[in-house]
Amino acid sequence: MLDKCYTIIDNYRQYDFTKCLQYLNYLGKEKYGPKFKIHTSDRELIYKLIVYAIRDEENCAKYEMDLNKGILLIGPVGCGKTSLLTLLNEFSYPHQRYQVKNTRQIATEFHKDGFEIIHRYGRREKIICLDDLGVEQNMKHYGNECNTIGEILLHRYDMHVNYQIVTHATTNLNAEELEKLYGNRVRSRLRSMFNLISFPNTVEDKRK
Repeated sequence: MLDKCYTIIDNYRQYDFTKCLQYLNYLGKEKYGPKFKIHTSDRELIYKLIVYAIRDEENCAKYEMDLNKGILLIGPVGCGKTSLLTLLNEFSYPHQRYQVKNTRQIATEFHKDGFEIIHRYGRREKIICLDDLGVEQNMKHYGNECNTIGEILLHRYDMHVNYQIVTHATTNLNAEELEKLYGNRVRSRLRSMFNLISFPNTVEDKRK
């Protein structure tokens, strides 16, 4: 159905945003159930996500988004960050698609499998979305405690700089809270890695 969202003009796809919203709403209901809906207040934010996913250089420049960086989607609990970035995959070109991986699950894997987990996700030569930065706890593997996600973010920065491989992420924390969790080194690198897109803090929990 994605092909219903655009027409081909001079060998370029010309997207219709209204049709994109309808398709996104259809995908959401298919994946998350009939209660899923697109909120009017989220339209501009979703527009930014879609123009990023379809690699619309003109509109990304308008919103000061760099296509060489990933997306850091910030918003309060229950605003729909994870579901939107998951569904956004459908608008991305095949080589730009990514796995959405919850940070709590990654930390649990570190507890079981150790430092190989940092290599598995940090050095992966594919795009990844780290979901819910900050909800995880530091875990130990045979007595060795590690800030697993902080280390992965540092590795992902290296992959971004050296191989232009981007990372996406979601969080309900602000910059100061992220720095407190992961340190100044990580925070300074986040600016280079991500386009920041934020929900307003007044958004209600949409899962109710």
